Amino acid sequence: MLWAMVSLSVVIPSLNDAEMLRHCLAAVAAQTRQPDEVIVVDNGSTDDTAEVARAFGARVVHEPVRGVLRATAAGFDAASGDVIGRLDADSRPAPGWAARLEERFAADPTLDALTGTASFYGKNAFWRFVGRYCYIGGYLFIFRAVIGHVPLFGSNFAIRREAWHGIRGRVHLDDPRAHDDLDISLVLPPEAGIEFDPDLDVAVSARPFDSWNGFTRRAGWAFHNVAVNLREVGWWDRVTGCAHGRRLRRERQHELGIDALPAAADPELPEGGFKPA
Repeated sequence: MLWAMVSLSVVIPSLNDAEMLRHCLAAVAAQTRQPDEVIVVDNGSTDDTAEVARAFGARVVHEPVRGVLRATAAGFDAASGDVIGRLDADSRPAPGWAARLEERFAADPTLDALTGTASFYGKNAFWRFVGRYCYIGGYLFIFRAVIGHVPLFGSNFAIRREAWHGIRGRVHLDDPRAHDDLDISLVLPPEAGIEFDPDLDVAVSARPFDSWNGFTRRAGWAFHNVAVNLREVGWWDRVTGCAHGRRLRRERQHELGIDALPAAADPELPEGGFKPA
C-alpha cells in the first residue's frame, strides 16, 4: 500500500573525485525512476568535480570546510525532497535504486532511514569478497550491537528530510574525524524507524583496501565517533531505548495497517545469512 508519493533528492559529496563522480552520475542518470534533484557537494576540490556535476545537470553546493560530515550536512540542508538519498562519488547504484527508495518510503510513513549493502569493483575476487562480507558485513554486525539498531552505510542510504532536520543540531559537525553515516546513526532518536534492505544495492570501489594505513585510519575514526556519542548517551541506555522504540513503532505500524514488512526488508537480516546481536 502506498500512503503518498514522495519526492527524492540525491546527495553526493565529492573531494577531488571527478572521474569516479562521472561514473556515479551516469548510473544515477540511468535510474528507472529519476530523482527529483541531484546535489553534488564540492568539498574544496581542486579538480573538475563541479564541472562534471553540472555537465550531468546536478546542482553544485560548495562546502569549503573539508570533512565528509560537513559535506553531507551541506547537501542535506540544501535538499528539497521528502527523502534524501546518499551516495559516495564512487557509488554506482543499480538502475532500480531510486525506485526502491520511493517504494519503501511511500509504503511506510514510520520509516525514517533506510540503508543497504554494496558489492565492490576493482581489485581481485578475494578483496571483493572481503569488502562485501567482512568489511560491510562486519560493520553492520558490530555497530548494530554497539548502537542498538542497524547502522547506516554511507555509500548507500536514505533519510527523510524531516528526520534529518530533527537531528541537525545534534550531529558533530566540528569533529573532523566524524563519519557522517555513523554520526547520523548515533544521533537518530530511539523511536526512529531504521531498516536494512538487501535489495537496495550499489557497487562501490575497493579502494579502501589500497593501503593498510588508509584502512586503519577509517576504522579508527569509526570507533572515535562511537566513543564520542557513547559519552553523551551510554550503551545500555541506547540499547534499551532502541528496543522500546521498536516496540512503539510496531504499535504505530499496526495502527496504520502496516502489519508485516516484506522479507527482503527484514531489518535484522543483512545479506550473508547472519543476524546481528
